[in-house]
Amino acid sequence: MLTGKVAVVTGAGRGIGRAIALKLSKLGASVVINYRSSIKEAQELIDEIKSNGGNAEAVQGDVSSLEDAEKVIKFAVEKFGRLDILVNNAGITKDTLLLRMKEEDFDKVLEVNLKGVFNCTKHASAIMLKQKSGRIINISSVIGLIGNAGQANYAAAKAGIIGFTKSIAKELGGRGITVNAIAPGFISTDMTEVLSDKVKEKLLENVPLRKLGSPEDVANLAGFLASDNASYITGQVINVDGGMVM
Repeated sequence: MLTGKVAVVTGAGRGIGRAIALKLSKLGASVVINYRSSIKEAQELIDEIKSNGGNAEAVQGDVSSLEDAEKVIKFAVEKFGRLDILVNNAGITKDTLLLRMKEEDFDKVLEVNLKGVFNCTKHASAIMLKQKSGRIINISSVIGLIGNAGQANYAAAKAGIIGFTKSIAKELGGRGITVNAIAPGFISTDMTEVLSDKVKEKLLENVPLRKLGSPEDVANLAGFLASDNASYITGQVINVDGGMVM
């Protein structure tokens, strides 16, 4: 489905980003794996992709920096000659109640989770506009739709991604570029592994399917949105949440 395509996945060293990079590779894309500090995980992912017959390269960069974001996009174009797919996945959390939240913790979450999407999309869209084609997939969260106590910074950033997605979809649609957002619910990642069984059971009370999602559940949707099968879908926010938010 993606043979001959080139994809950049930010924050791809672990979790959802890793699963998306693997999925795009399995569908035939050459994948550029961006990481900030997870060099070991990034190299292991490259080794896995190449062992399966895929093509992948890694590039370090902090997407909250406009200059680093430009470096990541330039790296992809220099290595593979084009850029067809951008998955803005990089994100962090610094959770606490508002009255305890430090200004720097609020700022840092918005810099990485929201401004990072702006930085990478700004540089990638310039390439895609020249090609008159492209797929931009932004990883938001159901928390950006419903909010969550103790995550005001994270919720604000993820809600911002949704507004950004819809605006850029309108700007770029006329040149054959689609822009969509995926809003995962409770996904089994490093973040949820540290939760106790009691906490997990409480969370699942609000999930009709009564189970955590997997990173592969999100990756499957990303693979579809990156393909020509989704060529008439843009500006949408699609939940992968087991029915948590309806």
